[in-house]
Amino acid sequence: MSKEIIAKKAAIVEEVVEKFEKASSVVVVDYRGLTVEEVTNLRKELREAGVEMRVIKNTYLKRAADKAGYEGLDDTFSGPTAVAFADEDVTAPARILSKFAEDHEALEIKGGMIEGKVVSLEEIHALAKLPNREGMLSMLLSVLQAPVRNFAYAVKAVADSKEEDAA
Repeated sequence: MSKEIIAKKAAIVEEVVEKFEKASSVVVVDYRGLTVEEVTNLRKELREAGVEMRVIKNTYLKRAADKAGYEGLDDTFSGPTAVAFADEDVTAPARILSKFAEDHEALEIKGGMIEGKVVSLEEIHALAKLPNREGMLSMLLSVLQAPVRNFAYAVKAVADSKEEDAA
């Protein structure tokens, strides 16, 4: 092999290492059996959620995972492999890919990584059931507002009872 080809391959591996290190979550899937239209729709949905899905050679993925320090992902890098990288919303790739896999039997989730830790298929499915970032923020806001709302109801109840006593 020429030095140019080796340099290009090394550059690809380095790029994938960067993606692994920067990603908050990574989901590895087997897309064999999906039509071009289905893959295009899946990529579009992932892109809208801020997730990048790429098809990368398994040898590059194995080298990059080893270099990034993620042991345990090697088993997932066999056959046609696509990898979804999410930088911000940790739940997005798991949620979108799990939902898509329910509707399309051909898509198989093989494994992944969340916050730098290699996780099992069960953990990915559990993560997929969590609401997205906006949903979690609205739940948090609701929890934070509850004491203030309850205090307001109590003050109103006291004011109403004083009005009834005065009348």
